[in-house]
Amino acid sequence: MDLMVERAAGIDVHKSMVMACVRFPGADGERVSEVAEFATYTADLLALRDWLVAHGVTRVGMEATGVYWKPVFYVLEDAMETWLLNARHMHNVPGRKTDVADAEWIARLVEVGLVRPSFVPDKPIREIRDLTRFRRSRMEERTREAQRLDKVLQDAGIKLSSVASDPLGVSGRAMLHALVAGSRDPDVLAELAKGTLRKKIPLLRQALAGRFSAHHALLVAEILEQLDSLDASIGRLSDEIDRLIAPFR
Repeated sequence: MDLMVERAAGIDVHKSMVMACVRFPGADGERVSEVAEFATYTADLLALRDWLVAHGVTRVGMEATGVYWKPVFYVLEDAMETWLLNARHMHNVPGRKTDVADAEWIARLVEVGLVRPSFVPDKPIREIRDLTRFRRSRMEERTREAQRLDKVLQDAGIKLSSVASDPLGVSGRAMLHALVAGSRDPDVLAELAKGTLRKKIPLLRQALAGRFSAHHALLVAEILEQLDSLDASIGRLSDEIDRLIAPFR
């Protein structure tokens, strides 16, 4: 099979260690393999990079193993052509029984061009993607907290969500804070409605007449505090995402 890369390397990635193999021409013209093991602390990964550079490696391949490939990839990507390989494809290749064999097999596949790299975006796009994914998880968590709040209110016989389209809007918040503060009179609570919701004051009086106790007040207060924290987090993330995507507009 034709040789595509004269000096190639393969890396088998684990959580606490990586096994690396370099392939290069020996003195007699035969292909030579050299294997070394490195820990995954930053200093050790820098030593891995130096080792690969010292061997003149121009292309290195590694499996996409969980998230453990990321620090290895990021250390190497500026020093040489770094390929992230499909783990399922690699695991379907028979004949590899040890970590050393895995690393050497990857190196052999890389040197003859039998594998193709997966797409790994550039650093600015990776950062934006991390932030958007984290913001999505925050928003999903906020949705769960809002649902949890409604369950507590239903348990207390408070049917605010049946009348107000947004129980966490300005009016709903005012009523919830009043309930937490100790107000139980549905007439007083209903008068806290703002804007178009005031048209529903008769319904609000019925919806706010329940058995809201100190137990419910504690739960609602904690949920509201969590919602405020999540709203602040989502706002900060959104601002940072807007800043980072500005150059791409």
